[in-house]
Amino acid sequence: MQATDAIRQLPSSYIREILQAAIAPDCLSLAGGLPNESLFPFEVLSRTFSAIGANIHEHTSLFQYGLTQGYPPLVDLLKTRYQLPGSHDILITTGSQQGIDLVARGYLAKGDGIALETPSYLGAIQAFSLTEAHLQGVTQQADGPDLQRLEDLFKTAKCKLFYAVPDFHNPTGCCWSRSVREQVAALCVRYNILFIEDAPYRELRFSGESLPMVASFCPEHAIVLRSFSKTTLPGLRLASLTGPKDLLLPLMRAKQAIDLHSNLPSQYILLHVLSDSHYSAHVQNLCEAYAMRCNTLCEALDTRLAEFGNYERVQGGMFLWFKLRYLEATAVARRSLEQGVAVVPSPVFYHHHQGVEQALRLNFSHLGVETLALAVERLARALGKI
Repeated sequence: MQATDAIRQLPSSYIREILQAAIAPDCLSLAGGLPNESLFPFEVLSRTFSAIGANIHEHTSLFQYGLTQGYPPLVDLLKTRYQLPGSHDILITTGSQQGIDLVARGYLAKGDGIALETPSYLGAIQAFSLTEAHLQGVTQQADGPDLQRLEDLFKTAKCKLFYAVPDFHNPTGCCWSRSVREQVAALCVRYNILFIEDAPYRELRFSGESLPMVASFCPEHAIVLRSFSKTTLPGLRLASLTGPKDLLLPLMRAKQAIDLHSNLPSQYILLHVLSDSHYSAHVQNLCEAYAMRCNTLCEALDTRLAEFGNYERVQGGMFLWFKLRYLEATAVARRSLEQGVAVVPSPVFYHHHQGVEQALRLNFSHLGVETLALAVERLARALGKI
């Protein structure tokens, strides 16, 4: 019995393969988009677990079936936090990857067009590819997507959706300018395109001015996906989708068919983390810690790798995009593993094999400050051997 063509043609995640190799105790990983475990909100967790344990019989509803939309107290908290108008709603999902999958299932059929930035988040490429939709690339510039190319696609490619990460893009770290945000929103309204705004890194800004979400300029033409993995605990596997009620209803139906609802104990824990009076300070601590790590990585790259490539400084998120001179990214990634450091080569972030920029995605959030410099030293040795 064969799997479907879409499944058989779907390439395995190179990032997962790298992470498997990076498990080796002597390997330093600049590959995965992992938060640093030492920065998890342990004090809040301790208080939450103690409260549950002391009154376990009062929390039996957490261990029953629940509502597809989500745990009601968490839903109410997030509606207030996001200041959702009465015409909008929220859906709790099992991680942001499920949110992307629900959008793909709900709005894409075989042959439909979807625009996305190139390069783009690998998980989104995989989810959209499973629908056998036509993925249309939009070249990324310093302040966002190529607007002329985007409008041309909207006019001619029968696009239904535009998926993007405007804040601290994965993999490049790019942050769209306000002007680009406004113009993208205007194009989506003009051509009746549904904008999917993926915002997992938005809270992780450590410099520069916070900018409005694209969805704020086209609220009736946008669905926003927010992850809690980057600011709380990735193991909770929780995220949210927000948007107009009529746009979310098909996604709620799809989720009900897939897993009924997301894990209730996880939602309860998330509720208490977000409600804690120290949560804002926790996020600020994350931003300060990641700023320090980013600076350390930049200094090491300037010192050891300037002859091999260049990069643009980022104002937040978890990644730097190191553009290689004269070297092929996949070869560099494989040689780097031999030297005990894991990186992700740029081709895995492209849904096609044309116009691929040879670069490395480097993560600065997971390793400690001291270890980041050592990782770059190993990367320099690898580059020197090619």
